[in-house]
Amino acid sequence: MSQSHPANRPSTMESLSCACSVCSMALNCLCKDLDAVLKTQLENEVLRNRVVNRGQALFEIGDTFQRLYAVRSGSVKVYSLIDNGEEQVMGFYLPGELLGLEAIDQGVHECSAVALETSSICEVKFKRLEQLCSVQPALQQRLHRLYAREIARDYAMLQLLGRKSAEQRLANFLLHLSRRFADRGYSAEEFNLSMSRHEIGNYLGLALETVSRLLARFQEQKLIEVKRRHVRLLKRQALAVVAGEPLNPVVRHHYH
Repeated sequence: MSQSHPANRPSTMESLSCACSVCSMALNCLCKDLDAVLKTQLENEVLRNRVVNRGQALFEIGDTFQRLYAVRSGSVKVYSLIDNGEEQVMGFYLPGELLGLEAIDQGVHECSAVALETSSICEVKFKRLEQLCSVQPALQQRLHRLYAREIARDYAMLQLLGRKSAEQRLANFLLHLSRRFADRGYSAEEFNLSMSRHEIGNYLGLALETVSRLLARFQEQKLIEVKRRHVRLLKRQALAVVAGEPLNPVVRHHYH
């Protein structure tokens, strides 16, 4: 979503291939909570210099599952296809977040992943990762937590679509996005959206016109300020009331 870490903005292609041990996203990625030795073993297996341009696919529906992918910078949209061939957006992934977990069971990707902007991606072969997990319980536990996070994300999305009004859905989306940016050391108050209003509506089960109307309403109520794709949260607590959330800024939500 077009955010740059204040101290770790890559200025050259060379800087995109830095080791996991010094990567600014390590605390949010597969490397989290691993000791130095295990982190070194893992980073020896990671391909860190892949750059994908806006609109370029990491994997597509029907591709054989071989790798897991971690966003290092930029953002990625994951989507499936519904019966009429139209896209159904399944999630938006930020730096430090892992893609491809949905294909582990069947061995085939059931979704496609496309870069929303120029992004740098880390890749690791899953068979090699499994080998490391078999001798390193800490890595296995980390992978299990990531599985659990994906399940929690799906459950949260079902609740959002099944029980929330259009206004609550959009307010929730903005607040959860804000928290995810904050978890990565970015500003929680203002950020750029790399996805379109149409893609937001598709994800939330709302029409494009509804998303545009609600953003305008939130701005009129001085809850947010919107300039094209730049969003600034002016009254977080008031927005949380609209979202129907408990006012607890300490709680972190893992919600793609």
